[in-house]
Amino acid sequence: MAIDGVLMLGFGGPTPGCCERRRQCPRTPGCEAECFVAGILGDNPARMGRVAEVAAHYHELGGTSPYNALTQAQSVALAAELARRGRGLRVACGFRHWRPWTIDGMRALTDAGCREIALLVMAPHQSSVSWDWYLKHAAEAAEALGDRAPAITAVVEPWYGERGFIAANAERVRLATAGWDAARFAAAELVFTAHAIPLPIAETSRYREQFADTAARIAEALGHPRHGTAYQSAPSDSRVPWTGPDIVPTIAQIAQHGARDVVVQACGFLVDHTEVLYDLDVEARNAAAQAGIGFTRAGCVHDHPAFIAALADGVERACVGVGA
Repeated sequence: MAIDGVLMLGFGGPTPGCCERRRQCPRTPGCEAECFVAGILGDNPARMGRVAEVAAHYHELGGTSPYNALTQAQSVALAAELARRGRGLRVACGFRHWRPWTIDGMRALTDAGCREIALLVMAPHQSSVSWDWYLKHAAEAAEALGDRAPAITAVVEPWYGERGFIAANAERVRLATAGWDAARFAAAELVFTAHAIPLPIAETSRYREQFADTAARIAEALGHPRHGTAYQSAPSDSRVPWTGPDIVPTIAQIAQHGARDVVVQACGFLVDHTEVLYDLDVEARNAAAQAGIGFTRAGCVHDHPAFIAALADGVERACVGVGA
């Protein structure tokens, strides 16, 4: 047997309609954001204030998220690239927090005739919550499917430093600053962001080191003389510290040091979904305006050909590793 399918594992985001998380859902149409956030934080009355706070971010941007559609586009591009290389592998998405759920993606591969699959975690940096968590959920989905589940034969290795991933991020920064002259770009402060994670988890993983490595490689590819890193999306009600510094006070500090422009790229994210759009395009942009500094956000990699090629390289290595 050989690997004949790839399950792309992602976080998920709310889309119109019921998420089918509950058999009897008390929520009404238009409450997708609340249901999504409650599914992440848990249906705990003590956290309903935080649920409402985060759901309000989604409602400010339309009530749903582009995450699923953008990740599906990445899966289509990956399947096409693998086919171009002579590997006709099926690629399906499975999300942790919205449909198609992880088990739905695995079932889709089974229905397509796949018997052995590779798992592809759609997160560049590793920790128990950003990597291991997805693999555990996939294993649970396979167990739930029983005899109908395809065999999980391989896991695509981390690609945070892969040339194609770095090149795609660098190209997004170039596009965002395309109208600038060399002097303005060199004088700008370049800051990369990743999702904050609980500090105790960060201390038992290579998450921060891998993020720093990605950022340094992108800055080097751009030929920029300096760069910084910051985090975003930390909860406001946590009892434990999260990784920092946060991007909002970081921008204020940059302005105090006399910079005229800050260029921010969320290289820890793969698509411009709601967390990126709100935390950066709303909160960080407002912070820059208040500090009197120019703000430019470079887009995420999305389905940039160089990034998709890097993913395909990883899938091929996984196939070779099991003799497929």
